[in-house]
Amino acid sequence: MGVLITAGAIAYGQCEEIYLKGRVQDTAMPQSFYNLMVINVTTQQGVFGRPNGEFAVYVRPGDRIAFSVKGYSKKFIDIPQQQVCTIDTVITLSPNIQNIEEVTVYPIKSLEQIKEEREALSQRETRTVTGINVLESPITALYERFSQSAQSKRLVAQMEHQDNMDKVVRELLRAYVSYDVVYLEEEQFTAFINFLNIDEHFLRTASDYELIVYIQGKLEHYKQLHPELFMR
Repeated sequence: MGVLITAGAIAYGQCEEIYLKGRVQDTAMPQSFYNLMVINVTTQQGVFGRPNGEFAVYVRPGDRIAFSVKGYSKKFIDIPQQQVCTIDTVITLSPNIQNIEEVTVYPIKSLEQIKEEREALSQRETRTVTGINVLESPITALYERFSQSAQSKRLVAQMEHQDNMDKVVRELLRAYVSYDVVYLEEEQFTAFINFLNIDEHFLRTASDYELIVYIQGKLEHYKQLHPELFMR
């Protein structure tokens, strides 16, 4: 990979901070990258690129930078020591081509769609359900069948609210797995979501980056507690 040095030279000494900018492109054809993530592997921090593939981030000499796009092989570069404090580069990504076993395909929502769902989370009063809605809300139907007390209704509302939170977290995990941010099988989601026990306020208000860092950290802890689940 060629790196083009543009401007910003310091007359003496090495740069302590470098402005890394550029764009990613497909090896075969022009392509937009709506889910480009630029991850500083050294500092465990990351940003999202622009839909046209352009990106810009501050890094330090010695940092290892990863470029991740769903459906493409991840690309890494190492930031060298240098006297010029700007790097302008083109990152070429190759589509993943592999033979895989038949799997169940789940629709992957965009991070913006999931963010809207996170912000919309709120607990509500439970209504009596009948007919077709019984199939859509089995928890509500079960509890309201045996009790109409306010206490039971509150319990139903809490359980439904927790179920809604779990669904949002599940969508987040699917998105992060598809972007190569975390490595987790679909059948492991339920146990890991229970382990996360994520706070509702944090789920609603955290930035995408804060959620990624939090979930990555909890997943490492989960792997340490259950290494047998990740042995291949």
